[in-house]
Amino acid sequence: MISTLGAALAPGIAILSYFYLKDKYETEPLHMVVKSFITGILLVFPVMVIQFGFQEELDLGVFAQSYFLAGFLEEFFKWFMIYYTVYKHVEFNEPYDGIVYAAAVSLGFATLENFFYLLSHGLSTAFFRALLPVSSHGLFGVLMGYYLGKAKFVADPHRKCIYLGMSLGIPILLHGTYDFILTAGSNIWPWLIIPFMIILWSVAIRRSSDALDRSIAAAFRRHYEQEEAEKI
Repeated sequence: MISTLGAALAPGIAILSYFYLKDKYETEPLHMVVKSFITGILLVFPVMVIQFGFQEELDLGVFAQSYFLAGFLEEFFKWFMIYYTVYKHVEFNEPYDGIVYAAAVSLGFATLENFFYLLSHGLSTAFFRALLPVSSHGLFGVLMGYYLGKAKFVADPHRKCIYLGMSLGIPILLHGTYDFILTAGSNIWPWLIIPFMIILWSVAIRRSSDALDRSIAAAFRRHYEQEEAEKI
């Protein structure tokens, strides 16, 4: 049990640590990040119940299972919790903060899913799970947080609505595509999922670097304005 728990926790914490420590100028309060991670863990239970209900009541094909049961339901619940627990919080004061908190919720969700899977299928699948399901959840969270960060700090209400829509729509689309590749392509799925993950990683890293640059600029601007105010 302990080894299974460790194998389930390790990839999620490693990926979260990478994005958390990337912000070397003004890291988020650790207790807030831990709360977000735990929120993601707790989200697994209602999502599993709702998914089970749909599967029992409806005869859903591969496409609906991928884009609705997995993509929409999981990403919507994550987005909903981030929006109402973190987005309006005072600690969400820089564009990069959205990435940290959304990644924490997503990786918390992925960690408990990973734990249940390893309990059922054994530790031999741990490396595969770390490379694909856990990291993909984390990267969907990075992109969700990137657009939440853009929405939070844009003045134009129209653009704010667009970014909020993208913060939910893009993770749903990517998550559904990921699941569809794994379930629909029998022998060719490795040839599709490998480039998909490479592109996902590269886009997520570029977006996180862009958000970090904007956060550092905003932090220095606040520091400068504070110094100017003290001189007056």
